[in-house]
Amino acid sequence: MDGSAQTTPGDDSAAGGTDPATELFVAHRNLLFTVAYEMLGSAADAEDVLQETWLRWVGVDLGVVRDHRAYLVRITTRQALDRLRALGRRRESYVGPWLPEPLLTAPDVAEDVELADSVSMAMLLVLETLAPVERAVFVLHEVFGLDHAEIAEAVDKTPAAVRQIAYRARSHIAARRPRGAVSAAETRSALTAFQRAVDTGDLRNLLDILAPDVVLLTDGGGVVRAAATPVVGSGPVAEVLGRIAGAAVLRPARINGHPALIIELDGKADTVVAMRIDEGLITGLYAVRNPAKLARLDRETSLRR
Repeated sequence: MDGSAQTTPGDDSAAGGTDPATELFVAHRNLLFTVAYEMLGSAADAEDVLQETWLRWVGVDLGVVRDHRAYLVRITTRQALDRLRALGRRRESYVGPWLPEPLLTAPDVAEDVELADSVSMAMLLVLETLAPVERAVFVLHEVFGLDHAEIAEAVDKTPAAVRQIAYRARSHIAARRPRGAVSAAETRSALTAFQRAVDTGDLRNLLDILAPDVVLLTDGGGVVRAAATPVVGSGPVAEVLGRIAGAAVLRPARINGHPALIIELDGKADTVVAMRIDEGLITGLYAVRNPAKLARLDRETSLRR
């Protein structure tokens, strides 16, 4: 199913109804999209999951559902798990590094620090290292605050099993997530220095803000030019970035709740650059160039917990 061709109640192109099922779905739509997006790293796939959730939801007898929010999250989680397993096989043949689909987000996402952290490009890449059920359990428990019993119903496990999975997932994430909390001011400062260095082509200034072991990942999806493998090290990364100096317009934006840059060529978005910062230095740069992943940059996406 192609998410770009589907609509569900509450999206930009679908007219909402007045029946209880539609009203409940619309009320929770942004939450359900956020759950699906955090599990999949793709807005297009998340929209497909919402379409499947809606089709199942309209057949539910609301009179026997005690907690509508939990029930909708359960349906969404199961659909997302099915899609995540299928995507895992598809991504094995993806051309070059795979990066999450970047979303232009409103300021209120950044104000919810835990939500912004959970949807950052760096965290979504860490979540990619979890097995599907581990990812679902971690997202539902740590981000959305569901208890083990609620999650057990969503992932078809016992509460005891979910508790063990949650422990393993937390340990796995803790070993791989950014080493310390980074304030929005620190990120903006690094981003400004980065933009200035790229704008001027001053490689010395670039080297000052890049960690020695910085990694640049570029996602072209086999459609546009991009490095087929990670670029590692401050020197090689600075050299790559120096090539775009003066050739494009760099526009600050808020991507996935964090400051980032949109590189424009001929007035159109060509690349989104997000970053990971550890101890004041840029340790990760994520450049999304795949045109299919830049389709939503013309509007803000609402994310909710």
